[in-house]
Amino acid sequence: MSKKNRKIEIKGSEITILKSNKEDYISITDIAKHKNQESTGLVISHWLSTRYTIEFMGLWEKMHNPDFNVTEFRNIKNESGSNGFILSSKNWINSTNAIGIISKPGRYGGTYAHKDIAFEFASWISAEFKLFLIKEFQRLKEEEQKLLGWDIKRNLTKINYRIHTNAIKENLIPPELSKKQISLIYATEADVLNMALFGKTAREWRKKNPNQKGNIRDYANISQLICLSNLESLNAHFINEEFSQSERLIKLNKTAILQMKLLIDDHNIKLLEDDK
Repeated sequence: MSKKNRKIEIKGSEITILKSNKEDYISITDIAKHKNQESTGLVISHWLSTRYTIEFMGLWEKMHNPDFNVTEFRNIKNESGSNGFILSSKNWINSTNAIGIISKPGRYGGTYAHKDIAFEFASWISAEFKLFLIKEFQRLKEEEQKLLGWDIKRNLTKINYRIHTNAIKENLIPPELSKKQISLIYATEADVLNMALFGKTAREWRKKNPNQKGNIRDYANISQLICLSNLESLNAHFINEEFSQSERLIKLNKTAILQMKLLIDDHNIKLLEDDK
């Protein structure tokens, strides 16, 4: 399945959600299975053919689609309600140049609708099903926001770490050093940051926490990780300016104290901490 596709479960039914033009589209083929497993296309066509649905769809397209074919929409609207009138999703898309509903071929294919429209379809299937769908969709979006915030934070730390290690390589590592020597220099610089922020080296932390897995940074909170990211960039600058290690440690410690005081009082940081 594409990385852009996600699934939620509603009353035992898997519902696929995909991104199209940065908008969430929900599989109404999957939703239709709740009513009829074998004839999902027929279920969708019956819903599309009602006058209320056509009016709703037309209004949505007018609000979101500058290329919507209003003339064809009016023709379809006038035909709705007549005996034998059936409107398929394919006919609706081709006739009106609609974007609210899309068809996808392949293994994870089917008919997808923008979330606004999919919720309306779910209401036609079952009011209870619609409420469960909205609840699960909201839960999914909340999880995505948390992951997005964490990814941004981790990526920022990684970028600054590359800046930091490049500065060490260019200014502190003589040519032809062994891997062990290089490793010791990196470890020393890592502990400069550990001392500045945590007041202890990685080894000292492990000695005091023998039963903990990982390292001291794995147990840092969001404020500490943000501060650490800033210290890494600042240390790279100090290295380029050829400050001694002791001078850098003093400056970094003062910066860490100041930044942590500000970060601890930051309302937005507190909200992120509460969401962890």
